[in-house]
Amino acid sequence: MHLAVAITPHGYGHAAQVSPVINQLQRQLAALRVTVLTTLPETFLRSRIEADFHYIHHSADFGLIMKSSLQIDLAASAERYRVFHADWDRQVETESRFMEKLQADCVLADVPCLTLAAAAKLHLPVFALCSLNWADIYRHYFSERPEAEKILAEMTSAYQQADIFFAPEPHMPMSWLANRQQVGPIARRGNNRREALLCKLNLPDKQRLVLVAPGGVATQLPTTHWPQGAGVSWLVADRFGSDHPDLHRIDDVQMSFIDILASVDLLLGKCGYGSVAECVVNATPMLYIPRPDWPEEPCLIAWLEQHSAAMPVSVKSIASGDLLDVIDACADLEVNSVEATGARQVADGICEYLKLTVEQDV
Repeated sequence: MHLAVAITPHGYGHAAQVSPVINQLQRQLAALRVTVLTTLPETFLRSRIEADFHYIHHSADFGLIMKSSLQIDLAASAERYRVFHADWDRQVETESRFMEKLQADCVLADVPCLTLAAAAKLHLPVFALCSLNWADIYRHYFSERPEAEKILAEMTSAYQQADIFFAPEPHMPMSWLANRQQVGPIARRGNNRREALLCKLNLPDKQRLVLVAPGGVATQLPTTHWPQGAGVSWLVADRFGSDHPDLHRIDDVQMSFIDILASVDLLLGKCGYGSVAECVVNATPMLYIPRPDWPEEPCLIAWLEQHSAAMPVSVKSIASGDLLDVIDACADLEVNSVEATGARQVADGICEYLKLTVEQDV
């Protein structure tokens, strides 16, 4: 069976969400061939997807245009949606011809609506997977625009054409989707290698370790103002340039990101699905920077609080470096971890649907 997987290139969260499902499907279906369609870096995908796959640099959507991981360029995003949907039928036709050449047997989308519409036009089995959908995001920000009614009608129709829309916990309500099927959380589980991590960093046992991960969109945080020599070490990505003496770059540690996450005292970042789910699954507290205008945030925060897994930190504190008290309070949280059952449930659901489809065709 040949599975085409289309991934929204809006940060790394959608790829992080769908990768465990691809891995599970490859374990359950020995002869499965996978083609991944996205403009995300192939190197990142190969670090998440265990078996081999064919990569095509192609995207059927963009999500939102971001100024940083915390700030949306609303004007540019609205204009791009207007242009994207100006000739929707032609877009669907073009995308369906592209997909027809792939000769895929079924399609999984996280979560470009154009992919779903094109696959449905070809009468392929098509599945959506996501904790959100871009129709609800568009509605939240742009519903007052003159073109919004047409665009929303096209987007919602596309999402409704999915045979199943898998919604991993926690997810936006999406009650208008009759094809929605809730599944458990999707996340990787890491190995707690704290002792090895401290050894690699040449740090004492009682040192606080804070993993700084604001998301896949480039964001520069003011780390030069953060506490120094206060028993806290900051683990950051290479893109954070700083002379801070207690800052350590992740790549220098030579340990997988998920093992680092499972080994630190807490993660500092924004509420994105991947960070939220992986923190709860690995019992790592999250210190989150609020995004009150992001429509997915309420369900993510509610789930974090349900599992005693998070505390907010203000943008003012991030800027000033007044962080020690909130770091201590967050690190002391006792997280009620859960099992990441979602990937297996999605894979089972897809396999069962395809089995039923074959039986009905016969």
